[in-house]
Amino acid sequence: MRGETSSSNLKKSRRFSLQAPLTTITWMTENLHRHTVTERALQQIFNFNRKPADEDKDDDLSDSEDSVYSGLEDSGSDSEEEEGSDEEEGSDDDDDKMKEKKEGEVSEEKKKDEYEHDSSDEEDIRNTVGNIPMEWYKDFPHIGYNLDGKKIYKPIRNKDELDDFLDKMENPEYWRTVHDKQTGSDIVLSDDQVELVNRLQRGQFGDVNFNEYEPMVEFFSSDVMIHPVTNRPADKRSFIPSLTEKEKVSKLVHAIKMGWIKPRRVEDDGRGRYYNLWASEDSSILARHKMHLPAPKIPLPGHHESYNPPPEYLFTDEERALWEQQDPADRKLPFVPRKYSSLRQVPAFSQFIHERFERCLDLYLCPRQRKMRVNVNPEDLIPQLPKPKDLQPFPTTRSLVYRGHSGLVRSISVSPSGQWLASGSDDGSVRFWEVCSSRCMKTVQVGGAVKSVAWNPNPSVCLLAVALDSVVLILSPSLADKQVILSSERLLSAQQEGEEPAEGNGSVVWSEAEGEELNQGLRLKIQHPKAVHQVVWHAKGDYLASVMPDNTSHLQVYIHQLSRRRSQNPFSRNKGLVQCVSFHPIRPYFFVATQRSIRIYNLVKQEMTKKLQTNSKWISSMAVHPGGDHVICGSYDCKLSWFDLDLSTKPYKMLRHHKKAVRGVAYHRLYPLFASASDDGSVIVCHGTVYNDLLQNPLIVPVKVLRGHVMTHDLGVLDVTFHPTQPWVFSSGADATICLFT
Repeated sequence: MRGETSSSNLKKSRRFSLQAPLTTITWMTENLHRHTVTERALQQIFNFNRKPADEDKDDDLSDSEDSVYSGLEDSGSDSEEEEGSDEEEGSDDDDDKMKEKKEGEVSEEKKKDEYEHDSSDEEDIRNTVGNIPMEWYKDFPHIGYNLDGKKIYKPIRNKDELDDFLDKMENPEYWRTVHDKQTGSDIVLSDDQVELVNRLQRGQFGDVNFNEYEPMVEFFSSDVMIHPVTNRPADKRSFIPSLTEKEKVSKLVHAIKMGWIKPRRVEDDGRGRYYNLWASEDSSILARHKMHLPAPKIPLPGHHESYNPPPEYLFTDEERALWEQQDPADRKLPFVPRKYSSLRQVPAFSQFIHERFERCLDLYLCPRQRKMRVNVNPEDLIPQLPKPKDLQPFPTTRSLVYRGHSGLVRSISVSPSGQWLASGSDDGSVRFWEVCSSRCMKTVQVGGAVKSVAWNPNPSVCLLAVALDSVVLILSPSLADKQVILSSERLLSAQQEGEEPAEGNGSVVWSEAEGEELNQGLRLKIQHPKAVHQVVWHAKGDYLASVMPDNTSHLQVYIHQLSRRRSQNPFSRNKGLVQCVSFHPIRPYFFVATQRSIRIYNLVKQEMTKKLQTNSKWISSMAVHPGGDHVICGSYDCKLSWFDLDLSTKPYKMLRHHKKAVRGVAYHRLYPLFASASDDGSVIVCHGTVYNDLLQNPLIVPVKVLRGHVMTHDLGVLDVTFHPTQPWVFSSGADATICLFT
């Protein structure tokens, strides 16, 4: 406070001309001297208590010996600094003498105990970093270095907020306790020191005898002043070691390098220490541990090791032959017992070194501590899934069986209205069933084994695509209202009369049905170069895709436009054997499943956007969620993979519920259900809830295993599909039947 007052007074002097009597220098000297005395009074708060703190035990400083401040011995300093400190001490002594003369309180005890209350600015002996700002060591665990160059760590302060609160409540001296950052100790202020702090807080001067209302002295002068006028902080270079100290340190370093000065020797552990792990375990500290594992003991020798064993311990020819045939690890004895007439005739043991080595290896590799067993309740390892009865509705019982086919029913499809069911079989027929009554409404003979049937998903038309051999047939079953039938015929005849049918790449040929085929409901024939295995419709009902698996050609996928009778091969080169394809229900994406992966193509940009790794050996079927962000695929290695397209290109969940190959998978259009059909004759229905929140994972719970088909030629259920509006599922099997589960 006094320093600020003096500096403000000194700043005022700049506004006037530097002309003043010679008393100016005298006044400034006295003013700065008082300023120094005030600073010493502040420093005295800590200096008074440092000497008693040294005499006390170091329990308050830290809890360990390493964290106690260790002081450095006088290692020598510059002669200039020593002279300066002597001058400062001399000036301090002069000041003290002047005060003692004025007050008249000179006593012999103070002369004898001159350094008991030393108010000089010397560093504390415990402070090993020097007179520097302690904030520099704020982020470091140490506070200085000892003579060996090792770090001296800060004292461990174990007091937390609760201990501090209890100390505040119980300790009557808490309010006057101050923490000294330079030494790390807690200092209890005396009454005089508390009064000094209160005076400074009230804005008064630290010295009680100082008169702040002294008469003003004219301090204008033309002489150059030797005292600084500014109050700026000290330069950074004042904390840098002097050149003299640098020279001394370099000499010491050179002497250590040359070997003239040998520092303290540290025990060298380079030779290594060896311990006998198994010696005197009973009395060792290790044996007292709870988890200690004693060394394995060698069993005592029995009659087998005797040089003259009883006859029943000797091997017979059969036992010896059996012993020689066994592996060394399976033998009960590592040697064959033999009989000698005397101990003198016993030869040396040929496997002695090998056996000793095995024994040492066993001791070396033996665990020295028991493994902690975690007591886990087996029920806690099962995921907490909701009960199936809370996830209803889902199909549970077989309600209807559709009989009429004489061969394998490979594919089934339900009309968009949910009233009709179409099925294709190896007997060369396509049958149309009424769903509610299981009555066969119509049978169309197509002349070949039907591989796939697909009902047009557009409810305004009534068309069915049938794949057999190398032809895709477009049928109009006429099982709808007249307006729907007329719109279907209008779609098929939408091509202009003057326009010729387009041929895609010269490989696909469009033709119209004639004669008897027209009466059965056939409208169009799309001739392909190879056998077609699958047909699938776009959601709008004007496009359909066909799959022709063939590794030797790039003509594996065709996309046909029904209204304009055009065909296109979207891929110039296929990467792998295409198994099945599917359209995205909303966006212009196209899914192509090969043997081991699923590729997603953007039809607008004509580029691949994502590649899904199924971790399966051979993909058999695929289905896209109605929301479009999830895909399931079945494989012949009994796996069902669920993909979250927003999450990763790897399966989010892998289900292995089936024991044989998965033939078909399907999503329900409205309910959170999906099903899988397998060659084990079962259909597994699972609950799969997809959340709008991207941070919440889908909930997948198997709810029901449906059985209703008979295994035929090691084939079970070949296809599965859901009813468009009801929680019903249809399955077709190798036993030439179709089952409806409700």
